[in-house]
Amino acid sequence: MASNLKYSTSLKNAQQNAITTTVGGNCLIDIYNGTQPASPDTAITSQTLLATLTGNATFAPAASGGVLTLNSITNGTGTAGAAGGTNATWFRITTSGSTACIDGSVGTTGADLNLTGSTSIATGQTVSISSFTLTNAN
Repeated sequence: MASNLKYSTSLKNAQQNAITTTVGGNCLIDIYNGTQPASPDTAITSQTLLATLTGNATFAPAASGGVLTLNSITNGTGTAGAAGGTNATWFRITTSGSTACIDGSVGTTGADLNLTGSTSIATGQTVSISSFTLTNAN
């Protein structure tokens, strides 16, 4: 028989809150172009780092309904590190010690991480996040 796991809301919230504990304050949010790797355990190869932002010291308040909504990035925005007009396609969250934890999609709406304005990032451009949620859909 196929798996048909269903989790209670309290368990989904606990799983989401563990993200805050694991990534810790001042995690790094690296934004890349290219193909997203299979998982955060997969090394980055030909993808180009476009920007790095530092997460809020408290990362996120408690999850609700299995959704973790990150606090705003108030300690500054990232600065693009690649040549002009490169489209961001995915992100990786690492601890401040560079341990990879989460990968996800980048867009301007409907993605895991939504950028303000455009996904096209040029060298020296300020990069800011308009919304960022992590959802436990199991």
